[in-house]
Amino acid sequence: MGKSRSGRRRQAGEQAVVEHVDGGRAELIPDRERSRAWTLVIDGAPQSHVDLDDPAYLSFEYQRRLGHVIDLTAPPGRPLHVVHLGGGALTLARYVAATRPRSTQQVVERDAALVRLVRRELPLDPNARIRVRSADAREGLAKVPDGWADLVITDVFSGARTPAHLTSTEFLDDVRRALKPGGVHAANLADGPPLTHLRGQIATAAARFAELALVADPTVLRGKRFGNAVLVAGDHPLPVAELTRRAASDPHPGRVEHGRALTDFAGGARPVTDLAAVASPAPPPSAFR
Repeated sequence: MGKSRSGRRRQAGEQAVVEHVDGGRAELIPDRERSRAWTLVIDGAPQSHVDLDDPAYLSFEYQRRLGHVIDLTAPPGRPLHVVHLGGGALTLARYVAATRPRSTQQVVERDAALVRLVRRELPLDPNARIRVRSADAREGLAKVPDGWADLVITDVFSGARTPAHLTSTEFLDDVRRALKPGGVHAANLADGPPLTHLRGQIATAAARFAELALVADPTVLRGKRFGNAVLVAGDHPLPVAELTRRAASDPHPGRVEHGRALTDFAGGARPVTDLAAVASPAPPPSAFR
């Protein structure tokens, strides 16, 4: 692809960077309103957005909601130990490094070719303590020491679907093992009507964690369209009131469900085990228009 475009100011009319990676056709599309910002798209599905000048800027709705979880995991500025299952353009790892200096992070991203593309075109701050491992998410999680992480973020999609082996109680058992006492797990989920996958994931998390909260667009929760939802889980009370306030203040306001309302929303769904796990549903063609 030639010399990296990321080390200088982008020129007017500069085109997207296109490269085939393990997961398909990757495009880094320039943001016309931000001079060093890019959107990562894989096989037509937008994955993440990065602003190299302002890594604390989160453009995508689901990433903003995960940013709220990061902000509320500990007092402002306190360094965290974070595991990211799924790397994409490393947007959230950059966010943690910018907002919580001296944090130590492990990113597990299976697509080694994507990692190379992102590192070349959108290089990380050399002072950030971010280790990127090219491995399957569950295999990478198994190598995290017991009780190491303050926060585990699961944001893994293959062909726009979450792989089945990352949707089970057995997977969450390993997430719990890696978390410190009081640690938090946050998962980016995607589903549409009739929300069978989302309800099953709530039931699965409820079988392993004492406290849950779900953040999503109200139209997604009503089963009106396909979209993302962020499920937050832990064994200690979650900052639901502040999460609710922040989600409601977003450019695209989100709604938070928790407690009895979230149990009712799950509608008697059963926890998912490895034997019964299936990948999340594929988004409809209209989802990315």
